[in-house]
Amino acid sequence: MMRFLLPLLLALAGLGAGVGAGLFLRPAAEAAGPDHATGGEGAADAHAPAAEPATEAHSANPEEQPEYAKLNNQFIVPIIEDGRVASMVILSLSLEVPPGGTEQVYAVEPKLRDGMLSVLFDHANAGGFRGAFTEAANLVALRRALLEVARSVLGPTAIDVLITDIMRQDS
Repeated sequence: MMRFLLPLLLALAGLGAGVGAGLFLRPAAEAAGPDHATGGEGAADAHAPAAEPATEAHSANPEEQPEYAKLNNQFIVPIIEDGRVASMVILSLSLEVPPGGTEQVYAVEPKLRDGMLSVLFDHANAGGFRGAFTEAANLVALRRALLEVARSVLGPTAIDVLITDIMRQDS
């Protein structure tokens, strides 16, 4: 009997702690405008991927602030040395777009990912991910090449490419 009671008590304590933490840490409700309250044109689509919040460096007017469309999957780039995979680079990318531009990004995401993977493979084959691959000059060149691809697919909708995560795992 005791061996069944202890796991049950631990599960209940964990569940209670999780619910308490969730209630305590939930974000404060922001004052929503009339569009959000009535579900009008300005209301967020519940099925659309969430855009990341804009930085404070942009205009204080929310209608003018860009959106950030996070590409759904990470990019995995093998680094080949002497005919074998010596390491892997894993990146997460987001695109800065004008307000309302995230839907256009997600509509062409497969084509966008294909072009960006080509750029990442070229960068890897040129040695861009060897040594101090996070140096500013290296990342500026990579961002510029990724932005060219994004603009070739999206046109002026693509404002900038953000590298949100980057990691190299050596084998």
